Amino acid sequence: MKLSLLLPPATPASASPYRLVDDAGQEIDWANAFLDAQRVRQLSPHSLRAYGYDLLHFARWSLQHRGSRTLHEIDESTLLDYVRDQLNEDSPPTPQTINHRLGVLRSLYRFHFGHPLTAGSHRFPRPYLTQSPLGYGRPCRRMATGLRLKEPHRLILPLSADEVAKFWRSFRTFRDLALVALMLLNGLRSQETIDLQLQDLQLAEAQLRVLGKGKKPRLLPLPKETIQVIQNYLRLERPLTHSSALFVSLKGRPRGLPMTLAGLRSLFRHHRVRSQVLQANPHRFRHTFGADMVRAGISLPALQQLMGHAQILTTMLYVQIAPQDVWREYARAVENRTRLSVPQDL
Repeated sequence: MKLSLLLPPATPASASPYRLVDDAGQEIDWANAFLDAQRVRQLSPHSLRAYGYDLLHFARWSLQHRGSRTLHEIDESTLLDYVRDQLNEDSPPTPQTINHRLGVLRSLYRFHFGHPLTAGSHRFPRPYLTQSPLGYGRPCRRMATGLRLKEPHRLILPLSADEVAKFWRSFRTFRDLALVALMLLNGLRSQETIDLQLQDLQLAEAQLRVLGKGKKPRLLPLPKETIQVIQNYLRLERPLTHSSALFVSLKGRPRGLPMTLAGLRSLFRHHRVRSQVLQANPHRFRHTFGADMVRAGISLPALQQLMGHAQILTTMLYVQIAPQDVWREYARAVENRTRLSVPQDL
């Protein structure tokens, strides 16, 4: 039996737009009921798509390795076999991907049976510390259960000023410059950028309304450079169209239609080659924005609001100090340290 994740042309507003089906077109009820529930919770289509592919991956593995056994028979030992087979693949997924799949499966099990996944013949206790959300009080040591892979710590370096300038010079349209400016000078995510509507612009007040993750709106200030390129794009380049999207395609068959994530990725691929700034991507621009704001002395609560983080801990993890910044700070501190008298001859 072949399983697929489909996007039917029309689904009720309360149902997930993504459906797991078999080769006969019959829906996989245990998966689609869970996806529908997440839709009711108001998860975005992007999250539902990610959940759907996680469930599809497990369903295919389960069909191949477990036959027709039912969902209630899985336990943590089953997940151990599932993880082991993924790590044995020629191109294994990242620990982050595997952990996301495990989290979705545990939520799926709890949704259907009302209690956590049972341990089976294997147990994976994991100690962790927790404390008051306000950060006071002694941390309490607790134990979590369930298999989870250790995720490597990634140091994501911001782009240098020279790299930003080189990438910026490779663009030839005001639309593309406006896209880059919003990511680099306002820290917008790629999805937030292409989701912008004309009505979100408040150029007279130098403000922009952004709809972030979880459909949470935030109001951002617009620097002069961004306002200038947006005005030039609207006045000189944006084609006549009924679309309310701020950024639309400028040429070809999709001319006048809203820009897509695939189109944005294609744009960045082209300019990475053209500019030879191979590390340039929307998320790298977001990191560069965060690093620039920290270097300029902005407070973390203010940066949290600008970047649309639900918790300040995310902001603290997101903004990492690059090695060159560490050396620069060290050199500045050395200049101000207590001086030692070094003898000329010993």
